[in-house]
Amino acid sequence: MPILYRYLIQEILKYIAMVLAVVVSIYLIVDFFEKIEKFMSAGLPMSRVITFFLFNIPFIIAQVFPVSVLLAVLIVFGLMNKHHELIALNSAGISVYYLFKPVFFIGIIAALCLFCFSEGIVPMTTAVAEKIWRQEVRRESAVISKEKDLWLKDNRLIINIRYYHPHEKAIFGVALNYFDESFNLIRKVDAKKGVFKDGTWVLSDLIEQTLDKKSGKYAVNIRDELKEPLKFMPDDLKQSIKRSTEMGFSELSEYIRKIEAEGYDATTYKVDLHAKIAFPFICLILCLIGTGIAARAKIREGPSLNIAFGIGAVFVYWIFYSFCLSLGYGEMIPPIVAAWTANFIFSCLGLFLLINAE
Repeated sequence: MPILYRYLIQEILKYIAMVLAVVVSIYLIVDFFEKIEKFMSAGLPMSRVITFFLFNIPFIIAQVFPVSVLLAVLIVFGLMNKHHELIALNSAGISVYYLFKPVFFIGIIAALCLFCFSEGIVPMTTAVAEKIWRQEVRRESAVISKEKDLWLKDNRLIINIRYYHPHEKAIFGVALNYFDESFNLIRKVDAKKGVFKDGTWVLSDLIEQTLDKKSGKYAVNIRDELKEPLKFMPDDLKQSIKRSTEMGFSELSEYIRKIEAEGYDATTYKVDLHAKIAFPFICLILCLIGTGIAARAKIREGPSLNIAFGIGAVFVYWIFYSFCLSLGYGEMIPPIVAAWTANFIFSCLGLFLLINAE
């Protein structure tokens, strides 16, 4: 490997570590001051608070790692430009495309590392952090989730929900079991679907069975629609279901297969599944954009302006990426298109910047 390549790789890796440490620290400090009041209200000891933030660090790293790669590339090339090193290399016949080779290598390795890290470590640590937050801070002990089934317990009422669609705010396969003081079943409602409208749950395609205490038999009533005053809200269910970030790629694939096998819509999870592959590639795309921005910069502009352009590019990418995912969640575009559109467009932007860098 040429000495120049070793120098670039060492410098970029050094600044990736430095930027990552700074960004993660700032994120943790802000998050700590936002949540400390809730931790104190819940009466959690400091050891549990520290445990929560330690297990939350891998998720933070996975989110800010691509930004750290971009900033590291911009800083290294910005400093080289400031010290006239790029001009000297260009005078010696070394083009920006030659300098991009080690950056491209770093981008590929960074994307693979981010994918493996997001699949192997993030789901496990995120699940632990979420468990502390839900059960010990928010006290959501009344809701138990196992795979796609949700069990809720209220005063002499046990509810089973087979599947909850977070974007439709709809519940499917609903079973309501009402008991008396002696824990005898006095009413049972089985509904195909329930939608939250005007502050209450509206069940549809249901069978209602009510106990007649005199005869001891159940009266069966079939209804098209029924308003049921249930106490839980859609956000309560959203917080209780297992999120895509708590599942690896294979686990999420199996989860989608089970949902579709029972006839439920799994579009939301399909978008998240494709996003698990698409998102790590942003490391390579940002390396492309960062090299193009840094190579086009003038000496008088300095590294600070490059960094500002880079942060602006990340901000625009994140907004557009989230917008595409939202379109996918709403079934306006296919899941694979929703996950990869932002990557395709910004790859074209990076190539344009690099081709015109000379």
